[in-house]
Amino acid sequence: MRSTTSGLAAACALAALSLSGCGGGGAPPTGGGATTLRLGYFPNLTHATAIVGVETGIFAEELGPHRLSVTTFNAGPAAVEALFSGAVDATYLGPNPAINAFARSGGEAVRIVAGATSGGAALVVRPSISGPADLRGRKLATPQLGNTQDVALRHWLREHGLRTDPHGGGDVSILPQENAQTLDTFRSGAVDGAWVPEPWATRLVQEGGGKALIDERDLWPGGRFVTTHLVVRTEFLKRQPDAVRRLVQGQVRANEVVNTDPGEAQRIVDGGIAKVTGRGIPPAVMAAAWANLEFTNDPVAASLRASADHAAAVGLLDRVDLSGIYDLRALNAVLRDAHQPEVRG
Repeated sequence: MRSTTSGLAAACALAALSLSGCGGGGAPPTGGGATTLRLGYFPNLTHATAIVGVETGIFAEELGPHRLSVTTFNAGPAAVEALFSGAVDATYLGPNPAINAFARSGGEAVRIVAGATSGGAALVVRPSISGPADLRGRKLATPQLGNTQDVALRHWLREHGLRTDPHGGGDVSILPQENAQTLDTFRSGAVDGAWVPEPWATRLVQEGGGKALIDERDLWPGGRFVTTHLVVRTEFLKRQPDAVRRLVQGQVRANEVVNTDPGEAQRIVDGGIAKVTGRGIPPAVMAAAWANLEFTNDPVAASLRASADHAAAVGLLDRVDLSGIYDLRALNAVLRDAHQPEVRG
């Protein structure tokens, strides 16, 4: 963060005139002609807000004169590269890929404009493992080197005196794997556990016979930490503020559906995932995993900054100043209109 109050005040004054702002109050600019907004998301339960927004037509309806084009991704780095290349204008994304995109571009390329999901990650292990000491010499899986769950696992192990390295060495060997592969390797005994997002944590328990050693919510104040948020290209935000505002309005509506009618939302999400992957989520898995997630427009900003510190502590990221990564003016304008509490970046 900036070191002086006067520096912050000056930056926020500038934010009133541009879209590179501080994520606080003020009216969002309007303008930009009709365009096609290219939106990315993952066919994951943690992206339920996006799936509901797309599958119900809420996003398309709220965009009004703007057209909607959607693309799905399997991992954060691919979504970040699509943002950098201009292949998408906005995407739902986890915290660490967003941090990396912001850092790689010197704080210029992306802005977080809304939250989406909190929670929904766990370390699932064999029943014989009862604590950190039992993990020495074991093999654990994460979805990808440097992804959100990978950083969480490495930081937690470090806090318990267990060393890791990016190449799978150290006191605990961490192997990057696709989540579906991890279910197979856990069943076969090739790995002893995994730090994974939902619904894979629940599947490792229900289908793999594992137990949750750590529910990540227990490691965060109030049990809240960002899992998914909505990120836009800064250039698109400046050029098409009306399209972004309308997308955010759709996001708030989609989260209302998710939170007020979870049964219907689960049906929609299951169908949306099956449409992309060819396979839905078993009802028992869906219900149990859903209970571990909070769908919120709040980006839980404090947890993003802590995640960046954790990634630096385990050697996966240089220290990065995240000042300016949030622009929540459109979101807070929509929340005010909906008589909902505003959020802070």
